[in-house]
Amino acid sequence: MCGIVGYVGNKQVVPLIIDGLRKLEYRGYDSAGIAVVNEGHLSIRRAEGKLRNLEEAIRLSPLDGTYGIGHTRWATHGRPTEENAHPHRDCTGRVVVVHNGIIENYLQLKERLRMTDHRFVTETDTEVIAHLIEECLKRGDSFEKAVREATLELRGIFALSIINSEAPDTIIAVRQGPPVVIGLGDREYFVASDIPPILQHTRDVFFLGDGEIAILTKDAVRVIDFDGDSVQPVIQRITWDPIMAEKGGFKHFMLKEIYEQPRAVRDTVQGRISLDSGRVFLDEMQNITEADFRRFSSIKIAACGTSWHAGLAGRYMIEQLARIPVDVDYASEFRYRDPVMDDDTLLLVISQSGETADTIAALREAKELGAKVLAICNVQGSMIVREADGTILTHAGPEIGVASTKAFTSQMIALFLLWLYLGELRGALSPEQAQHHAQQLAELPVKLEHLLNESDQMEELSKEFFRCTDFLYLGRGINFPVALEGALKLKEISYIHAEGYPAGEMKHGPNALIDERLPVLFINTREEGNRPSELRYEKTHSNIVEVKAREGIVISVLTEGDTMSAAESDHVIEIPPSSDLLSPILSIIPLQLLAYHIAVRRGCDVDQPRNLAKSVTVE
Repeated sequence: MCGIVGYVGNKQVVPLIIDGLRKLEYRGYDSAGIAVVNEGHLSIRRAEGKLRNLEEAIRLSPLDGTYGIGHTRWATHGRPTEENAHPHRDCTGRVVVVHNGIIENYLQLKERLRMTDHRFVTETDTEVIAHLIEECLKRGDSFEKAVREATLELRGIFALSIINSEAPDTIIAVRQGPPVVIGLGDREYFVASDIPPILQHTRDVFFLGDGEIAILTKDAVRVIDFDGDSVQPVIQRITWDPIMAEKGGFKHFMLKEIYEQPRAVRDTVQGRISLDSGRVFLDEMQNITEADFRRFSSIKIAACGTSWHAGLAGRYMIEQLARIPVDVDYASEFRYRDPVMDDDTLLLVISQSGETADTIAALREAKELGAKVLAICNVQGSMIVREADGTILTHAGPEIGVASTKAFTSQMIALFLLWLYLGELRGALSPEQAQHHAQQLAELPVKLEHLLNESDQMEELSKEFFRCTDFLYLGRGINFPVALEGALKLKEISYIHAEGYPAGEMKHGPNALIDERLPVLFINTREEGNRPSELRYEKTHSNIVEVKAREGIVISVLTEGDTMSAAESDHVIEIPPSSDLLSPILSIIPLQLLAYHIAVRRGCDVDQPRNLAKSVTVE
């Protein structure tokens, strides 16, 4: 979950790497460091804490060069101190490594190296990598061969970027698990953990695959595998505008990304649905045919965090629209329950980054069991996209804030498109029904914009609740995943304990928490004329009355015009009328804004909440 940046070319490397690290600070901000080479002399600066501390260290002790590597850390092995900050070097001081991942056998390697007079100065697993390379160089290996030989001894997952002061204008990048992106410029080349640091310099990139090594010089990039055989990378052009990765006048990336949701919804839908017929077109199904979609007897969904909440809402969609049984798993638990799957099962994996370690592991487990895998992902060329049998790419653009917002809504849109597609293909939806849902989908971005224009209400609510220590979020049916996601947003960025719960389970525990100090937020929307929706509404209304009877503070997210639940609520947040299955995309907007304004009022670091990182690339 750390961030890596490297550059070789003719530009001044220090400002370029610092700017790249700033764009990757969402991946980790416990410490940061940089190493550059200038005329054969290697210089390192490191600092504990945020990137600004490293910038101050460089201001006090400047350094320069035309190639180098940088790192921003999310601590795993070793405390977040300056001593443990990357880059790490070998005993000779010529080899320097930055690392994202975990080396599982580092203690055994460390003990072996100590017996040959290697001295270690940090608590990290990364330091052993530099010493292993040093060992190989001592016996006469070239820099490239030394890296390859050292890599073969490592067990675990790792993305590496390495320089050697005795190998001029050369960076070697290695991937076994976490992402590595190579940027191709004009006589300049880049390595990074994600696309944003590269975008303002070049749009042409390729992703290293697992078990691959890239050798970057001023003149070219070569790729080999761990056996030394040549690999031909697949180069792609990134269409994101670099400005999309900047704040664009907003105070925080999270707020910008909340306001980008109408555009993200439009972009994800664009070209995939006909308003005239309601037909859905999914063109990225390389190894999944229409016949496969017709014969699948069950679907399993595996995801983590916010993506898991999207998948949980998706279960309601698919079972209602396509009439296929669906199970939803935490990807981190998927392998450990020995899942029952075969070629009649579809596994759907959902990941914003496409590099989530647990989700990749679930994907591979399913493929070993003979199942087809479909991915919903925001990053073209990511590991999940490359390994899945089919993909629905969301077009949310880069998401920098650690707390996911527009990724959630675009994932929900992708799920809705998939369920429409399955419903049509399997005959569970009539053309008239499909057309109705398509029209509802087309109207959604305008409704989202309407909600965002009412954001002042959330700021006012935050004044009343920012001192609270606990929150309870309740929903029933498809509103239950919204309750979970709303609670997650609040706890992630404001550090208030918040719990999402099915409203029908209140009598089985949560009622004990209710008193005059506890805010209870209900999501109780309804679709007029939809009998299951009306029944769910009535039952949840009874829960609202129950909380009021126990003197709880009721905040209700309701459909515009609802007077019954509004009369029992202390605070009412209205959303525009919508179909039952699209209402969660509307309901989550005010909850995102409420969490944001509460966190700001509490003085929290909204974009970089403590102990969290954006992409969880280690298990």
